[in-house]
Amino acid sequence: MHYDPIKQILGKTIGHNLFIRKLFYRLLDLLLLRTWHIKKELYKWAVMQQENMQVLDAGSGFGQYTYFLARKYKQWQILGVDVKQEQVDDCNAFFSKAKLNNTHFDLADLTQFHQTEKYNLVLSVDVMEHIEDDVTVFRNLYRSLRKGGMLLISTPSDQGGSDVHKEHGSSFIEEHVRDGYNIIEIQEKLSAAGFEKTMARYQYGKPGKLSWKLSMKYPINLLGISKFFFLILPFYYLMVFPFCLILNAADVSITHNSGTGLIVKAWK
Repeated sequence: MHYDPIKQILGKTIGHNLFIRKLFYRLLDLLLLRTWHIKKELYKWAVMQQENMQVLDAGSGFGQYTYFLARKYKQWQILGVDVKQEQVDDCNAFFSKAKLNNTHFDLADLTQFHQTEKYNLVLSVDVMEHIEDDVTVFRNLYRSLRKGGMLLISTPSDQGGSDVHKEHGSSFIEEHVRDGYNIIEIQEKLSAAGFEKTMARYQYGKPGKLSWKLSMKYPINLLGISKFFFLILPFYYLMVFPFCLILNAADVSITHNSGTGLIVKAWK
C-alpha cells in the first residue's frame, strides 16, 4: 500500500484553510496512537527545560508535531525539515498564515543534513524506517544536538511494526525500507553514533495494535480500492472513534513486553 497518493489527496483537501488544517491536526492527535506516546515524552522532557529551546523536527511531513510544539511553547524556535519540497512549501505557507512565527521549514536530506551543536531536542517520528542509511542519519543528528540534548524517535519495531508477521512476508506499507527495528539493535546503532545514554520501550501493544487496525489500516485499505470511500470515512469514524480513544488510552498507560512500535530516547 502506497501512502504518498493518499497524502497528496489529504494535502490538497486540507490546504491552507486555517479551520480545516487545525481540525485535521486535532483529529491526528486523537486518532494516531504514536501522537499520544510522543506527547507523553515531550511533556516529561519540557518540564526540565528553559524557555528558549532550539528544536529540530527531522522529517516534519504535514507539520503536526511542529504545530503542537509551536503553540504550546511559544518561546521555542523550531525548524522542520523534510525531503519533499511540496511538504516544505505547504507547511511554510500554512504556518505563516497561522502567524506561528517561531517556526520555519526547509528542504533537507537527513543523510546529508546537520547543524553542529544547535538543538536541545531533535524529534524523529516515523522517519527512520524510510531511510536505508540510518547510521549516517544518527551521526548527523548527534552532531546537531547540543551537549545534554535529547533525540526522541518513534518507529516501527521488528514485532510486526510494518504489519509483517512472518519471515519473508510483505510490508503493508511499501515505502518502508525495513520492517522494523529490534529494540537492542537501534540502541546499539545510537551508541555507535556517539550517544552516551539510550532508553527504549515498546508502544502499540495489544490495545494499540487493534486501535491502529481500526483507525488506520482498514480505512487506508478501503481508500486504496476506491476514492469513493472518502465519502464513507466520516460515518466509519463516527462508529469506531470512541473505541479507538479507549484503546489508545490503555496503550499509553500499560508497560508492554512487546509491541509493533518503539519509543526511543538518546542523549548526547
